[in-house]
Amino acid sequence: MKIDLHSHTHYSDGHLSPKELIDRAHNMQVDVLSITDHDTVAAIDEAISYQETQKRTLRVIPGVEISTRWHGFEIHILGLNVDHQNETFLERLSEQTERRNIRGAAIADKLAKVGIEGTLDEAKALAGKGQLTRAHFARVLVKRRLVKDNQQAFKKYLGKDKKAYFKPQWIDIPEAVKWIHEANGQAVIAHPGHYDMTAKWLRRLISEFKLYGGDGMEVIHTSLSPDRKRQMAIYAKEYDLLASAGSDFHFPSRWTELGRSLTLPDELTPVWQGWGLVES
Repeated sequence: MKIDLHSHTHYSDGHLSPKELIDRAHNMQVDVLSITDHDTVAAIDEAISYQETQKRTLRVIPGVEISTRWHGFEIHILGLNVDHQNETFLERLSEQTERRNIRGAAIADKLAKVGIEGTLDEAKALAGKGQLTRAHFARVLVKRRLVKDNQQAFKKYLGKDKKAYFKPQWIDIPEAVKWIHEANGQAVIAHPGHYDMTAKWLRRLISEFKLYGGDGMEVIHTSLSPDRKRQMAIYAKEYDLLASAGSDFHFPSRWTELGRSLTLPDELTPVWQGWGLVES
């Protein structure tokens, strides 16, 4: 059974519609897919409705990726198997959307101060009805040929402490865990192997997350080296956290693909153990 619990649509910074994402999941033989857009669950019903018209079985797990702050770091917490129609949860996520809009306006102002004007409307146009993210500003900069790719956009303008960086006022991790649990979901640290922090700080993050009531961590995710995967597995075992696996898929590329190389080590307990899945 191929399980991928981290993916994005154009409702946040992904490039595909929910329908296109489901089609690609079928093409890649994915059996279980969680859609985890940034601070929104807007894609879920659309994806489930479309899947109901398909012949091939695919279980869509409602999810979200919540942005939080922790000791100066921006940490993303996945909410997996949430009740995506819970009214309180939706109201809380709308607060995150407003924080994103405030950040977007601030980023545009900072870019204007270095001579790059009019980016807000372009970024909003790219976002469409979805969440406004830094990735949309990066795409504007690429389109204007001010940088060669998104990575350079973050390195020069949008990354932490760069020219157009704006410190967002996200909620803290305990609050995110509370939101997820009260929506009947499981809280999972997203891509812990990719945060720019020392091993000491990563251990502290995982330890505190466990104390906050967190449920699991992504052991397998995009572009991790074999050594890094082994280290994440050790942390999950050491801190008694459930293990998750996700591609963090945003768009088709040679670096990321739905369902690719996401097998968990046998010694770990998967986060989906209570979801009624039967692996083959």
